Amino acid sequence: MAFKQFLGGLIATFLAVSTAIGAANAETFKIVGLGDSLMAGYMLDAGESFPEKLEEALKARGHDVVITNAGVSGDTTSGGLSRLDWSVPDDTDLVILELGANDMLRGIPPELTERNLVSMIERLRERGIEILLAGMMAAPNLGSGYADEFNAIYPRLAEKYDLAFYPFFLDGVAAERSLLLDDGMHPNPQGVDRMVEGALPAVEKMLPDKADNS
Repeated sequence: MAFKQFLGGLIATFLAVSTAIGAANAETFKIVGLGDSLMAGYMLDAGESFPEKLEEALKARGHDVVITNAGVSGDTTSGGLSRLDWSVPDDTDLVILELGANDMLRGIPPELTERNLVSMIERLRERGIEILLAGMMAAPNLGSGYADEFNAIYPRLAEKYDLAFYPFFLDGVAAERSLLLDDGMHPNPQGVDRMVEGALPAVEKMLPDKADNS
């Protein structure tokens, strides 16, 4: 009897240790959303920003993720570059890089925007951090010349650096007045839901776990 109790205790201890090791090995996938007001959740309540809604959607689909909102309203690519190192911790697995809209709205030369994005991409690559590049498109009132130069930046960089690429962060939202705030530029909560729905497949492709998404 004593031997059986000892054996039973030994097996229980082994199973507990194995479970703990398995849990330690299944580390949470860490994502940082590096962007401007579109990422930050301008004029939205807590829980309504893109990173928060995306994390919720991914967890609902069985993924063990945590997403940090590193969006700063009004930020340009120059601002993002200047804060890159402290906005993106070393243990980050993936950065959703969404910057450039404010460059465009301010008429900043597209070559400067591209140069800043290149610097961010290369620095993140040097740190071993994966990147999902979220593209932006120029407003038509800036003229076709500027728009052609600006709009070409994101697909060109995605191809050059072989990046995961979501071509237009506001896809399905920008032209839908009902999905925007009164300013006609930023998404409302329903707009964020549409953005998450659109970006979700691209983000899921970057995740290491094989959750059941059926």
